[in-house]
Amino acid sequence: MNNKIDQSAADNIRALAISMVEKANSGHPGGAMGGADFLHILYTEYLKYDLTDMQWIFRDRFFMDAGHLSALMYAQYHLLGNYEKTDLENFRQWGSVTPGHPEIDVKRGIENTSGPLGQGHVMGIGAAIAAKFLSARFDNLFDHKIYGFITDGGVQEEISQGAGRIAGHLGLNNFIMFYDSNDVQLSSMTDEVTTEDTAMKYESWGWKVTTIDGHDHEQIRKALTDANNETEKPTLIIGRTIMGKGCVTADGSMYEGQCELHGKPIGGTKACFTSTLLNLGANPEDAFAVYEEVAAHYAAILNKKTQESADRKAKIAAWENQNPALAKKIEQFFSGDLPNLDFGSIAQKANAATRDASAAVLGYLAENVENMIVSSADLSNSDKTDGFLKKSSVLKKNNFNGGFLQAGVAELTMAAIANGIALHGGVIPVVATFFVFSDYMKPAIRLAAIQELPVKYVWTHDSFRVGEDGPTHQPIEQEAQIRLLEKIKNHSGEQSLLALRPADAVETSVAWQMALENKKTPTGLILSRQEIKDLPTNGNSRFEEASGAKKGGYLVKSVQNPDTTLIANGSEVSTLIDAANELESTLKIKINVASIISEGLFRSQPKEYQESVIPNNGLVFGLTAGLPVNLENLVGSNGKVFGLDHFGYSAPASVLDQKFGFTSKNAAEEISNYLKENNF
Repeated sequence: MNNKIDQSAADNIRALAISMVEKANSGHPGGAMGGADFLHILYTEYLKYDLTDMQWIFRDRFFMDAGHLSALMYAQYHLLGNYEKTDLENFRQWGSVTPGHPEIDVKRGIENTSGPLGQGHVMGIGAAIAAKFLSARFDNLFDHKIYGFITDGGVQEEISQGAGRIAGHLGLNNFIMFYDSNDVQLSSMTDEVTTEDTAMKYESWGWKVTTIDGHDHEQIRKALTDANNETEKPTLIIGRTIMGKGCVTADGSMYEGQCELHGKPIGGTKACFTSTLLNLGANPEDAFAVYEEVAAHYAAILNKKTQESADRKAKIAAWENQNPALAKKIEQFFSGDLPNLDFGSIAQKANAATRDASAAVLGYLAENVENMIVSSADLSNSDKTDGFLKKSSVLKKNNFNGGFLQAGVAELTMAAIANGIALHGGVIPVVATFFVFSDYMKPAIRLAAIQELPVKYVWTHDSFRVGEDGPTHQPIEQEAQIRLLEKIKNHSGEQSLLALRPADAVETSVAWQMALENKKTPTGLILSRQEIKDLPTNGNSRFEEASGAKKGGYLVKSVQNPDTTLIANGSEVSTLIDAANELESTLKIKINVASIISEGLFRSQPKEYQESVIPNNGLVFGLTAGLPVNLENLVGSNGKVFGLDHFGYSAPASVLDQKFGFTSKNAAEEISNYLKENNF
């Protein structure tokens, strides 16, 4: 039997949620009504947090997968005091702090941006991995729980398979997920979509699974208590709930469990909004009011939570006093400050593939950066993240002393986990795969960009020079796709992603330095499979000169008053160097060559600097192993770009270079023809 005050609180949450949707004339009321009981019990009795310090690093965390249930979250957090009544009244409106899908706002309790189904709970799993990693290094101090909330859509999204497998394999007993199972989807009943046994599926992955009545508060309590006591497995609580719990028609007849209650305001269905408010104990004249008895109950609960967090903080403070060095390390980890690193000291082999150069950097980082988790989608020996693995070890169930996550073949899951690691804080996530498979990662990359997360992506096999593997493995359009995010500003006004394609081994060291020092946005390193000829130096150290990449682009070959400027990134830069040398010898002209590692970063530099590298209205020729659009904005209206407009073919890389025209000889011919076309 439910306690009366708990029932009133859950009904109050329902009333607030449907009132938000009704006023906005937009949103998803039915699921919010179904999940209200669980969220109320979770936040009042189980979740550990400090309302005076919502960013407290030792807090429990709640990750919402079903972002369309934002009204449920805002209603719950309003009872906690994190949102004002006016915030709820402005749900989904311009400038409000209550957007249609929750956007990260930790100070108000929103741990993650969610909306695209499936990713939210995977970010929670990433946070659970980060907590385990930190606990292994700090006397199990990070023993907090990570809670997830998922619905039928999230369970059905393919990403849930990778997440379920990994969480069970790692024995993430600190991850507890509630599955709001109500038999209703947005456009159909669930039985029209699937007949799978969800419990059996998760059990096969190594989860503890329990099925309850999601409206029975005692069953919710028992399930949460058992989940908190679990020592070996993540827990899935399947809560059988009712879509639109509490809805009635105008004559007071119950109208629950209907598909139309999912995505329409109650007033737009056969249910009656006013009658439903009355059925829930709300006042239709003041639909956004908190019931008097509920307000008093929450005031008492919050006092208790404040005392509990104070007690917890006192224990942590005592530990810090006894372990000052470790306490300082925790502070450094969560501040994002790096240890003193000397990227210029990293030995790079001559003419190395940039993936191999990256391996050398990763080996150095494994020995010098203690709070890094590197992951690979079953490609560590090809994407060369094994440079890190050789000096670390694989994360395993009951052993998180290492720093390498073998994600298996699950690029999207891996990328979403990285987002969760970054959201948790204290750990730097790095994920790697072939560049062509960045396609699988795009939804998570986009959420990383929106949430401004400093995830590091390692994408190798960056061009058609993958060769024999054929067109399915040869990235042609991928660089253009990734660089679109360099053109999009995030809500802080920053370039939303930094994409770096280094031109040789030493420039790869600089690129890694740029990636590690970028704490504001995700960074992608686009690296070659094949060896690349080292770029020449102008008398200084190559590392010093390559540090010009920190401005997004710089001259690797420079003369006074050049007749033309050649631009590229990655392996094409060395091709242009050879072509320039040939043309200077045969045509007696002067040529500059620029490495533009990041167009977005380059375009953020002062105009004077940009024009010192790429002269305005000059003759500019670009070479790219991808679509010409990669460089077209850089060469300008008078410029020309030689690139690819077709997919690759299966053949050795050297043969493809010949067939596609990516040799210094052909580049020289293309440049010569371009100059003739411009009457030079």
